[in-house]
Amino acid sequence: MKELLITIAQGLVEDPSAVRVDVDEPNEEGTVVYHLHVAEDDMGRVIGKQGRIAKAIRIVMRAAATRNNGKVSVEID
Repeated sequence: MKELLITIAQGLVEDPSAVRVDVDEPNEEGTVVYHLHVAEDDMGRVIGKQGRIAKAIRIVMRAAATRNNGKVSVEID
């Protein structure tokens, strides 16, 4: 899952080497939180207009987690 998020983010940004993902342990509901970090200049590319790209990233990650019987949440830091 972490690799999927990194691959998606690196395809969107101008500085792929700055992409970093931190993973939290599952919380009491079993949801794993992924924290996506990108360069300051690439923040707009990852969020998109009105948050559309960020929403699409979250949907793809949720769909992938559902296939593995899990729950995920993506936060862009």
